[in-house]
Amino acid sequence: MIVEIGHFALILAFVLSLIQSVVPIWGALRHDQRLMAVAPPVSAMMFLLVGVSFAALMMAYVTSDFSVLNVVQNSHSAKPDLFKITGVWGNHEGSLLLWVLILVLFGALVAALGRNIPPELKAATLGVQGWVTAAFLLFMLATSNPFIRVTPPPMEGQDLNPILQDIGLAIHPPLLYVGYVGFSITFSFAIAALILGRVDAAWARWVRPWTLLAWLFLTLGIAMGSYWAYYELGWGGYWFWDPVENASFMPWLAGTALLHSAIVMEKRGALKVWTVLLAILTFSLSLLGTFLVRSGVLTSVHAFATDPARGTFILGILVVFIGGSLALYAWRAPLLKQGGLFAPVSREGALVLNNLLLTVSAAAVFVGTLYPLALEAVTGEKISVGPPFFNMTFGPLMIPLLLAMPFGPLLAWKRGDIYAVSQRLYMAFGLTLLATLLVVWFQGPQQILAALGIGVGVWVIAGAVAEILSRARFGHVGVSTGLRRLVGLPSSAWGAAFGHIGIGVVMLGIVAVEAFQVEKVLTIRPNETVTIADYELAFGGLVRRTGPNYIDDVGHFDIFKGGVKVAEADPAKRLYTARRMPTTEAGIVTFGLSQIYVSIGEVHSDGGADIRLYHKPFVTLIWFGCLIMGFGAVLSLFDRRLRVGAPRPARVRAIPAE
Repeated sequence: MIVEIGHFALILAFVLSLIQSVVPIWGALRHDQRLMAVAPPVSAMMFLLVGVSFAALMMAYVTSDFSVLNVVQNSHSAKPDLFKITGVWGNHEGSLLLWVLILVLFGALVAALGRNIPPELKAATLGVQGWVTAAFLLFMLATSNPFIRVTPPPMEGQDLNPILQDIGLAIHPPLLYVGYVGFSITFSFAIAALILGRVDAAWARWVRPWTLLAWLFLTLGIAMGSYWAYYELGWGGYWFWDPVENASFMPWLAGTALLHSAIVMEKRGALKVWTVLLAILTFSLSLLGTFLVRSGVLTSVHAFATDPARGTFILGILVVFIGGSLALYAWRAPLLKQGGLFAPVSREGALVLNNLLLTVSAAAVFVGTLYPLALEAVTGEKISVGPPFFNMTFGPLMIPLLLAMPFGPLLAWKRGDIYAVSQRLYMAFGLTLLATLLVVWFQGPQQILAALGIGVGVWVIAGAVAEILSRARFGHVGVSTGLRRLVGLPSSAWGAAFGHIGIGVVMLGIVAVEAFQVEKVLTIRPNETVTIADYELAFGGLVRRTGPNYIDDVGHFDIFKGGVKVAEADPAKRLYTARRMPTTEAGIVTFGLSQIYVSIGEVHSDGGADIRLYHKPFVTLIWFGCLIMGFGAVLSLFDRRLRVGAPRPARVRAIPAE
């Protein structure tokens, strides 16, 4: 009965989404307050209904209700409770339901929190959000219903993909989906503004916090996915340029450009047309990621579905929303009033350069990801575009962006002085030069490229610190006043600084691990020792261990440094009994910012095993940098100017006659 309630709730939500997609927009165009007032309660009710549906599916998983086909295909009674819950979205149908739940959540949040948004814009935005919701609810009900019954029900389920039976499934998809779906609100704001013909600085102020929220979760989701792949797949890599990884990276690049473009629009009233286009393109890239994962065009550990009917349906959604929005943009954008002029050397100019490099980078990733698919569809020829292509195209585009990053925040609006800004960055330049020379000194001239990469990371970090310190003006007002000025800075200023610092920290981690990591692949037997970097690993042998739904062959390693035992590592080769599918459980030990990484390959009958062993210096900086970026986004969200938004006009009080 609970399953039928969940299914019926989805049908009711679809009906309400049709109402929301028509009535509020019609009311906004007619300036009818009664019609516009329909949007907020309908948005809240849709969130309630989809929430009930999601709870019903989760209940089916927790209770191992094998009368539900989705539960049969993705669960098992012996599976730990945590993975029964996370298994709800570890498949196509359940993850799509989570996608829609987050979609209606954002609509409900706009309805509840957007009190300062003009009624017409708010109603039209929620109406456009209703279009997106209706499309995906129809897709779910027509091709991806998670509540299909199976008769007679089997005694046991087929279990979840073993790779997904990990805590990463509890964290990575929800974070990533909030980022993906969060950009739907910026898309809805953009389309609503084009429909109403209103795009101004106030519009940018309303859009920025939603963009920032989506960017925050997408950043954390990508970082978590990177670390999950790093420790779960046993390859020892943090990024593989997998097409589905690229599908999440492209909207991140476009969303980063959108954040910076919205600043120019809010502060100077410029780049209106470009900002609206970026809002459309960012969500379009999110939809593209949905298509790649669920259409069956890719074979990937990230892909959910291989049903061509589903792919055709999603392709139709892409054509309607991307094609329709771009057509509306082409029609309405020329009618929008352009903003003010500015010199090339100015803060606006720096942000335009930022946008140019980010969008070209996203285009390079787009081409590298989709060209093999397009070529195979047209000619039948299969080619592979891998890391060499992306490293040769994406890397050179990022270097000038990183070099220019410290200059942007220090330049004045409208017209800047590049010489004066350079003087304020002399300490940052000195630290960069020192860091570069130290790397060359300790690692040798053969590592000159690594030294330059380290220097770029230090340059970005030092530049962000210099920008914050320049706002305090310690040299002019003294230490005590300068500290008060620092404390009084807007939280968005601190957020931007931490965001840039995070980028620099990620750069340091990537360069260090790519240039200085040590790898060994060998066969080791009990009581043998292997040396890597400054560490010795003594292999104590394999032990068989039984889990709730798997069998482990665990290898024990004692780690020594200078003859002293400093840690232990216990990598494993795991076999899940239901699917008879093996996985690799890496043994990772962290020393400061570096890690020893051990993974087991084939296990031999004599008690030995093939192992892959790494020493990864400063690898943790990659994920610490992402956390720093996320912290910066949180600080920016606490900026009062973003929370208040554009205030309502004050009411004029009537003056009583004397």
